[in-house]
Amino acid sequence: MVIPVKKALALVVVFLVVAVSGCIGSTHSSSTSQTSGASTPTVSKASYVQITDALGRIVKVPANVSRVVAVGPGALRILVYLNATTDVVGIEGFEKRFPYGRPYILAHPELLKLPVIGPGGPGKLPNFEALIKVHPQVIFMVFVSRNEADEVQEKTGIPVVVLSYGTLSNFTDQRFFNSLLLAGKILGKEKRAKEVIRFIEEQQGYLENLTKGLESPKVYVGGIGYKGAHGITSTYTDYAPFTVLHLNNIASNLKGKNGWAQVDKEFLLKENPDYLFIDEGGLKIILSDYKSNPDFYNSLKAVKDGHVYGVLPYNFYNTNIGIAIADAYYIGKVVYPERFKNIDPVKKADEIFQFLDGKPVYGELAKEFGGFGRIDLANGTVSVGLPTSP
Repeated sequence: MVIPVKKALALVVVFLVVAVSGCIGSTHSSSTSQTSGASTPTVSKASYVQITDALGRIVKVPANVSRVVAVGPGALRILVYLNATTDVVGIEGFEKRFPYGRPYILAHPELLKLPVIGPGGPGKLPNFEALIKVHPQVIFMVFVSRNEADEVQEKTGIPVVVLSYGTLSNFTDQRFFNSLLLAGKILGKEKRAKEVIRFIEEQQGYLENLTKGLESPKVYVGGIGYKGAHGITSTYTDYAPFTVLHLNNIASNLKGKNGWAQVDKEFLLKENPDYLFIDEGGLKIILSDYKSNPDFYNSLKAVKDGHVYGVLPYNFYNTNIGIAIADAYYIGKVVYPERFKNIDPVKKADEIFQFLDGKPVYGELAKEFGGFGRIDLANGTVSVGLPTSP
């Protein structure tokens, strides 16, 4: 029997469609089986993976992510450290209001051209409509509760992944490292995340080994920023550069206080540190206070001996880890010049910023705050300070 030409062609087309459909189905099945297992996330038919974030929330995120936003103090910095700036599709208003003092923004001014997805700042949620408008596949958040994260996810329909900075009493907080690895996995930047962790660990290890076993003078740092700028009495009981350098931080003697603390001036007079370091984010306030009360400052041993030095502010919209490490090199150079004789703190700072942020920005930070150097309280000036009410 002879089959008409039109009917024969139709049968061929049907055969090809069935064959191709079979190939597609078998390919998907093979891919799924390869990604199953205890150590590898399971990819669903919709190409999603299931992760557990810093709050223990189980979240489904796309298997291939290329559009994200970062919400909360320090979230955007994590993405910059991962070399993921091209994936960012919106930023907080805080970043545009204060586009200085943070290496990740100085190194990537193009981020300031992105749409605003909320006000930013401590304790402020993003704008839901603005978030939806920029179509991110994932929202990374820090310093939010489980309820807040769930609310943002429910109202936008976009997966929310919460990251953590930990406490960062030194540079190698495991919770922060875990967040780098988690964000790296979601963004396909796992190799970079491991490189960043290794770099930070190596910096801390070098500083610790260089100062281990040395007898420390008494040191103090004032002017620490905490939800805004503060004066000489604002400090840290566990100031990371001091901790890593094994220095005798007089603020660690404060009873019942941990982390950021406000001391009184009588405490400073009583403890009378040998070296006084000033976080330049609060230098404007301190210089003004000196004019009002020079007798207090001039009574301090460190001031009498000329041992007052400026360090870059690293607590600006959460911890700028690169600045904290750079400060530690400078502080080490001041206190232990022989141990650090082969180190140029400025060059070291730019090496750190280049690796973590993608650009050597020490010069820009120094123009803003003053940079590393001795401070003359009677005649000192500074052009920029941290905002008092961010």
